Amino acid sequence: MLLPAEKDLRAALARFAQVRIEHDVRPTGTTSLALEDVTRALCVMTGTTTVEEALSEADALLDRCRTERLGAAKGTATLAA
Repeated sequence: MLLPAEKDLRAALARFAQVRIEHDVRPTGTTSLALEDVTRALCVMTGTTTVEEALSEADALLDRCRTERLGAAKGTATLAA
């Protein structure tokens, strides 16, 4: 599976949160479709089939990005010393 770019994953999660709130506050056909669309996008990005799995996998992927970024920064600092 290709890993999504961190910024794309963060954007999809932000969009999911926004649409979810809109749908919870004032559910309409439009918000329902938007929620389905963003959920589908998250599932595709994370290689999962449910929103619960997608959110969990997105968290794991962001943790991985953070760990890799910290490791790269530490390696750079070591080289500079």
